[in-house]
Amino acid sequence: MLYRENGQFKTTYRADQQMLPILQDRFFVIALVAAAFLVVPLIASDYWFRALIVPFLILAIAAIGLNILVGYCGQISLGQAAFMAVGAYAAYNFTVRVPELNFLLVLLLSGTISALAGMVFGLPSLRIKGLYLAVATLAAQFFIDWLFIRVKWFTNNSPSGSVSTSPIELFGWTVDSPVDKYWFVLGVVVVMTVAAKNLVRSAVGRSWMAIRDMDVAAEVIGIRAGWAKLTAFAVCSFYAGVAGALWGFIHLGAWEPLAFNINVSFNLLFMIIIGGMGSLLGSFFGAAFIVVLPLILNQLPGWVGIEISTALLSHIEFMIFGALIVFFLIVEPHGLARLWAIGKEKLRLWPFPH
Repeated sequence: MLYRENGQFKTTYRADQQMLPILQDRFFVIALVAAAFLVVPLIASDYWFRALIVPFLILAIAAIGLNILVGYCGQISLGQAAFMAVGAYAAYNFTVRVPELNFLLVLLLSGTISALAGMVFGLPSLRIKGLYLAVATLAAQFFIDWLFIRVKWFTNNSPSGSVSTSPIELFGWTVDSPVDKYWFVLGVVVVMTVAAKNLVRSAVGRSWMAIRDMDVAAEVIGIRAGWAKLTAFAVCSFYAGVAGALWGFIHLGAWEPLAFNINVSFNLLFMIIIGGMGSLLGSFFGAAFIVVLPLILNQLPGWVGIEISTALLSHIEFMIFGALIVFFLIVEPHGLARLWAIGKEKLRLWPFPH
């Protein structure tokens, strides 16, 4: 029988490995999800949904996938946007060539195709790591960008190379208004976050973390390093593919291949560095920061009565990103997620109930 003492300690491994082992966290997460579904649609404007909330949720999915690969498995990747492009174009071709498919199935198929592409480009991780692996994934970014620009079949022979989508029909529900898009994306985010949380707590997730900490020791104790790395690439790319399909169909509506260029890959990497590597919560913090910061920088000069050109604002944005990355790498390598955990520990004032 499990004995609970006052405080937050657990006396069994099973209790400690619950999805949310601390009671206050369970209540907070349930309240947060309920507020996201019920309260946010009542107070947020259409502009907030289009420019802030929906992009944040979609980028959080891609950041979760990248965090699984980089934060949990220790494999570097600079091509996450390329796998988002694979998912977006796969979803587009499915809806154009097989229009009777349910969009949820389209999302799963797009993620699967992106996962297969990720495993192909993840093969170098079986032999190389570190800077060499980063260069290999960077090559994947450039190759996939070139592929979608040059091969017109992927864009349904569009002369301009851009594609446009029609509104999503789902069980008689037309996902067209900003609120409808928000609800749909939020549902996908909740499902994929719960799946990722369970995945990193499973035997597969523990093998990823063993590879991250010391791959040689992991192989000595019987973990198949090659299989663990490939599954991490597959899961990372699956999340990127789903995020890419949502980014194209929900957020953009029409796009060209450069919509998923290397800058998007760098932004996703910045998200997990600033938010916290090896933390699913850090993926959300990083995505929120990357989405909110440009909006604040665009509005701040007007608030203080200073006129700054768009080019200068873009340069300031890059400078701030770089300074924050250096700051977190030096002061708090675990990012905003660790600062959040420290704050929770200091504010936790009531004992754990008997």
